[in-house]
Amino acid sequence: MSNSTIKQLQQEFPPIKNNLILRACRGEPVERVPIWIMRQAGRYLPEYLSLRSEHSFFDVCRTPALCCEVTLQPLRRFDLDAAIIFSDILVVPQALGMQVDMVAKEGPRFAHPLDVPADIKLRVDRTRQASVELRYVYDAITLTRHALNGQCPLIGFSGAPWTLMSYMVEGKGSETHSKAKKWLYTYVEESHDLLQFLTHFVIDHLVEQVCAGAQLLQLFESHCGCLNHDLFVRFSLPYLRQIAKGVREGLTRRHIPYVPLIIFAKDSHYAIDELCSSSFDVVGLDWSITRKQIRTIREKYPTVTLQGNLDPCALYASTNDLEKMIKQMLEIFGTKHYIANLGHGIYPDANIDNVKHFIDTVHRISSEMISSETSIKTFNSNR
Repeated sequence: MSNSTIKQLQQEFPPIKNNLILRACRGEPVERVPIWIMRQAGRYLPEYLSLRSEHSFFDVCRTPALCCEVTLQPLRRFDLDAAIIFSDILVVPQALGMQVDMVAKEGPRFAHPLDVPADIKLRVDRTRQASVELRYVYDAITLTRHALNGQCPLIGFSGAPWTLMSYMVEGKGSETHSKAKKWLYTYVEESHDLLQFLTHFVIDHLVEQVCAGAQLLQLFESHCGCLNHDLFVRFSLPYLRQIAKGVREGLTRRHIPYVPLIIFAKDSHYAIDELCSSSFDVVGLDWSITRKQIRTIREKYPTVTLQGNLDPCALYASTNDLEKMIKQMLEIFGTKHYIANLGHGIYPDANIDNVKHFIDTVHRISSEMISSETSIKTFNSNR
């Protein structure tokens, strides 16, 4: 897609009506705390399950009209401040020639994982380009951006290199990731080579999503829990930083304004300092991060926007208890430089009524907090 075509496409998108999340990313004043939910489009909604009864998971991902429909489903139910395109992090290894299937009640399965480094040449096609292989993602983003009609911003995303590599080696989800970690100890050079290649591909994938219409991006590093600090600093962090820099540079080359970039590195409690100083606009926190840690982050990195971090299981609680937890969360994070979310993706059996209560309560309480803060400032300025 030429730069002139991209510019024309961007000009044709409907004007944004709710830019709360974009303002929060930039640290600008908001009337209420914006909220979206990881995995908000999908498995907990009956309308999604109805659609999935007729189409396979990856068929939905590869069909822009279906992808658009699923992306919009939660916005018809809830007053969300962002949409996130329905896709999957494993479309990247698929694009590189690896066969990945979504097995019912099991999750993703690779037909032929990477057992040894020699398998990379056999199973990973380094000549493939994101702009060609993942065109269906970008078409879905453009279609969805128009369908939203400016209702709220659209988030694009990708898996981070270590998370992608661990799936490509393990061949499925894993509690220990021992096969992938073995590579980090026994095939050090080959691991870095694969991670570097994935980094370049992810940068291209994210840039293409913005060119197609995504207004902010999230990078998922989902498998930090199996790494210690040393492994994270060697095999994850350098590539996360490259992506933050590479996306900016890629958009500049395409003459596209930069969009906010969110990093969500699950179970990375040991590397919060590194993440907050890695040029991401927003750092997502999982539900294990304590109030004390959040206070420390706020003091050390006052200009970094934070996202999170309600325990997904809190949605099983009574509405009274849920409201108390939401209030506590807002009090510890504050209303500036903050995006409310769960501390991980929503679970398939989430209480839909409580999802609505979560969203509406964040809006109501944060609006009251901001109004109170404004009144106090006005009173003090008039004294």
